[in-house]
Amino acid sequence: MVDVIIAGGGPVGVMLALALGGSGATTMLVRAAGSAGERPIALSHGSRLLLEREGAWPAASPTPIARIHVSQQGGFGRTLISADDCGLPALGYVASYASILGWVSEARSGRQQIEGKVTAWSPGGENIEVRLATTAGGERAEHARLLVFADGGHAGLPETSRDYGQHAIVAEVQSERPHRNIAWERFTSRGPIALLPYQDRYALVWSTATEAAQSLLAAPDSEFLQLLGTAFGTRVGSFLNTSPRASFALALRRRDTTGGPRTILIGNAAQTLHPVAGQGLNLGLRDACALAALIACTHPPELGTDAFLQRYAALRRLDRGAGIGFTDTLVRLFSGSIPGLAAVRGAGLAMLDIVPPARKFLARRMIYGARAIP
Repeated sequence: MVDVIIAGGGPVGVMLALALGGSGATTMLVRAAGSAGERPIALSHGSRLLLEREGAWPAASPTPIARIHVSQQGGFGRTLISADDCGLPALGYVASYASILGWVSEARSGRQQIEGKVTAWSPGGENIEVRLATTAGGERAEHARLLVFADGGHAGLPETSRDYGQHAIVAEVQSERPHRNIAWERFTSRGPIALLPYQDRYALVWSTATEAAQSLLAAPDSEFLQLLGTAFGTRVGSFLNTSPRASFALALRRRDTTGGPRTILIGNAAQTLHPVAGQGLNLGLRDACALAALIACTHPPELGTDAFLQRYAALRRLDRGAGIGFTDTLVRLFSGSIPGLAAVRGAGLAMLDIVPPARKFLARRMIYGARAIP
């Protein structure tokens, strides 16, 4: 028997396993075989600090975000959030999902893991029995004090959801002007457009109505780039070329952190967020590190007990609630064309721009989470 079985081989699950390395708790990581995606993702400076603490930050840093420019299409008001204002080397960094997974996996190399997936689990009084289907084709049962789900692929767990009626178009695009390490968040009536500095180009996340997304996927490159320029504007000049495009549906999915007796959910297993403001993976990494810290200071026989599960839920309630609420509010407030709403949005952006303490307060909570020290 081990203390903790972690189901999920993405960055959040591997980060939890890595952070538990010096805790004294015995762990087993169960991860599916297969290649990781190359989609660029924004990591906050707070996530960099967590990765550095575990020895999982690369010697050559990924593309930094020095400033974030936020505006709305067809309305006044904009704000500019700067790393200098926050006294930081960067607000965040942009790296591919595969790279992030590689950093944490390399830092944890040589430790116990199983290629496969969890197919069933049955909690008992002192432990939980976990059924595994291994990549090699066999099935086995393992026992643990605590089972942690760290990815979104486990059906049957209850959830609440909100369908935003949007799809995100993702691609890498080259613009006429260099990015100068500026990230852009441009809100339109159909959804936000994010341009993230990534190497010598931009990583694009274009959220739009589902039917419009299908047309954008099917459009020739030249037409797609023209439509992007029309929707985004001319601040980065013309868009010159694009990589192959992909899309995925956008919805809010939320589950209780307690998935049942002796079971905890973190990362995408606990919450799947809209990509606006780039909070999803950063929130998941904080989940993993908070859980690792709690396990490290808990006597092994208490792991997985109801009291332990409630302590973790209380520990993460504020940060999870704020991250989910902030993201959901942004999507609903800045999508749509209700008369008068554009003026309210513009006033809010203008206020952030002229009141530095408010801007810094928002930035710190995006970077460090709701528990950031003012």
